[in-house]
Amino acid sequence: MAINSLENAVRYSDELDKLFEQKSATGFFADNALATKFVGAKTVIIPDVDFQGLADYDRDSGFSRGAITVSNTSYTMSMDRARSLQIDREDMDETGIANLAGKILGEYVRTKVVPECDAYVISKLAGLANSRANVINGDTTKPFAALCDLIKEVQSKVGYDEELVAFIDSHFYAALQNSSEISRMITVSDFKQGEINLKVKSINGVALIPVVSERMKTSYTFNNTTAGGFTPAANAREVYMLVCPKSGAHLVKKTEKLRVFTPEQNVDADAYKFDYRIYYDVFVEKSGLDAVWAWIAPAVTISAQPSDVTKTEGSISGSIGVTASCSGATLTYQWYSCDDTSGNNAVKIASRTSASMTIPTDLTAGKYYYFVKIFADGILATSSTVATVTVNEAED
Repeated sequence: MAINSLENAVRYSDELDKLFEQKSATGFFADNALATKFVGAKTVIIPDVDFQGLADYDRDSGFSRGAITVSNTSYTMSMDRARSLQIDREDMDETGIANLAGKILGEYVRTKVVPECDAYVISKLAGLANSRANVINGDTTKPFAALCDLIKEVQSKVGYDEELVAFIDSHFYAALQNSSEISRMITVSDFKQGEINLKVKSINGVALIPVVSERMKTSYTFNNTTAGGFTPAANAREVYMLVCPKSGAHLVKKTEKLRVFTPEQNVDADAYKFDYRIYYDVFVEKSGLDAVWAWIAPAVTISAQPSDVTKTEGSISGSIGVTASCSGATLTYQWYSCDDTSGNNAVKIASRTSASMTIPTDLTAGKYYYFVKIFADGILATSSTVATVTVNEAED
């Protein structure tokens, strides 16, 4: 099959969409977007239906007339993300490029697209819950009690026949599974996500969806730099748990397309070129704004970030440190070295677990980068900025 055929582009797009459905923790919200209508480039209209309640029947005048209010609410989409990927002609011959491209594109969606979409959706829902004070103050030693409180708050809004989902930070998901008081209550149930039927653990009919910590923050910066991707915002807080109806949000994907170019069509390089674009957002109807509840970590305030320092080779001394505080939580620390001021390729430094870190005395001339992760009650809360340690050569 020729790589430049339209059929290939369509086939890849279909398979990537299925992979998104299967791997995304929040992908099932796309099932709720069937009634949406696009208007213009960035606007989508979602109908919100409201009714008047019952009234007494009058034997003389008959039925009391009631109104049906259909509010077509306009929402503006904000996430328009894309990337162009290339595979050099010499890396694979014509007969094998389809399989190689499928593997590369699949890995890209699994490792880059899905995590970013999940992070955006959960952060937006958590931000909504926080802004409307739909939050609880749970006890980190009693995660099951906190989960029950969240479920109770949501059910008080939507009733007991609505299917609910609970996004749970991996730390508390492990704690729930290891809890002796609920081990017999956890069951395995069917969970439909698009065309995919999944098996998930549930408690009292509420699907438990574990999510890694990097996707459970209240806010993110979605980068437009060369490296791209996303990073937690400076004021981001950990989302311990978030509960809402399965139908409580609309994940609208206006574009999830793939363009395929052969080396002959690619004017930039002698390579196969794949342009991937996804244009999406998540919205909650007005009637469901108070059906999204969250348990969010207490805010950690960093009053003093690690400072850049300059030292001389052979006579290095001193330390770098951070000053942080958090009401109602015990803070612990872990220092890391990394490759640059963006914190890439971070490596944990053994035994560096206090608010300050002694600068290694054996550093040679060059630049070194360090930051510290701060934990509230043993759970990652935030990270400091990266400090640069510049070591100059010793003078003869």
